[in-house]
Amino acid sequence: MQLANVVLAQIGWFAAVLGAAHDRPLWGLACGLAVIAWHIAVSSRPAQEAALVALVCLIGFASETIHVALGNIGYPSGQPLAHLPPYWMIGLWGLFAIQLNVTLRWLRPRLWLAAVLGAIAGPASFASGVRLGGASFIHATPAVAELVIGWALLMPLLVWLSMRFDGVIVEAVVHTDIPETAHA
Repeated sequence: MQLANVVLAQIGWFAAVLGAAHDRPLWGLACGLAVIAWHIAVSSRPAQEAALVALVCLIGFASETIHVALGNIGYPSGQPLAHLPPYWMIGLWGLFAIQLNVTLRWLRPRLWLAAVLGAIAGPASFASGVRLGGASFIHATPAVAELVIGWALLMPLLVWLSMRFDGVIVEAVVHTDIPETAHA
């Protein structure tokens, strides 16, 4: 499931960013929503996983609204109103949410590392989207600073939420010190 999660989330990310870059944000959003729907459908506890996706999307909406209000980041398409973030960006937050209980599960006991990873990977991912034309840095230095601070603060919160809304059961491996032949 980890490989499928990573591959499908990346496909959804590229579809959303390239869709926005080519003035087709709805196509990218539809692809991302399909990936999220697949993930929830195959989850052990779909309601828990759906709740996590919804919470992360709400947090993402708030975060992206702040970025829009600060005016250091611009978007080519998908903004229903100038003071709101594009809907496809909120879809990206949903795609990120489906990775929290699967590929990013290892961060759970390391919230400090989640902050460091967030401060590096969040802005790097955004910068990749800028290079592909899905967004633009109007004022690059303040925009990157916003992203670094925002992701450093949000990533531990998101990892913590993933522990509270875990819809993916991971099978525990039971180890014993007794060799198999001793049971006979």
